[in-house]
Amino acid sequence: MMRTAAGLAPSSSPPLSPQVTVDFNVDDGNYAPGDNIRARYRVVGVDRHAVTAIEQSVAWYTEGKGEEDLGVILFERKPLERVEPEPASAEPLVGVISGKLPPSPLSYEGVIVKIRWCVRVRLFFVGGRDFVSEHVFFLGDVPVARPPEPAVS
Repeated sequence: MMRTAAGLAPSSSPPLSPQVTVDFNVDDGNYAPGDNIRARYRVVGVDRHAVTAIEQSVAWYTEGKGEEDLGVILFERKPLERVEPEPASAEPLVGVISGKLPPSPLSYEGVIVKIRWCVRVRLFFVGGRDFVSEHVFFLGDVPVARPPEPAVS
């Protein structure tokens, strides 16, 4: 699952369409508590001269009924060196985020609430726009919750 959101600041430039791919150091995206995560990301489809900074993080968030919670365990903001614009560069933006995963909260696919873990890459552009890409992985091995069977009378 990948969630993306574009910034709300107006811009006179054409819409940007970055594509972000993330490769995890485990093939199936399943981690145990205390494992080390290493995620390499690659951003294409954007002029690197228009990007002022990149934030990379590992976070968990809840979805469902009630208030949504968010926890960030790894975070780094990298300002990009400003250079005079040149002809569009096809060179991708790449980066790595790594660290030790905590013992909790575990990923959970409940009926009412879900807990999701993700690697998040956020690009900031000249003019104030931003772009967020989230790439979900799993922490722990909690079975998916099923709704209760209707009572038979």
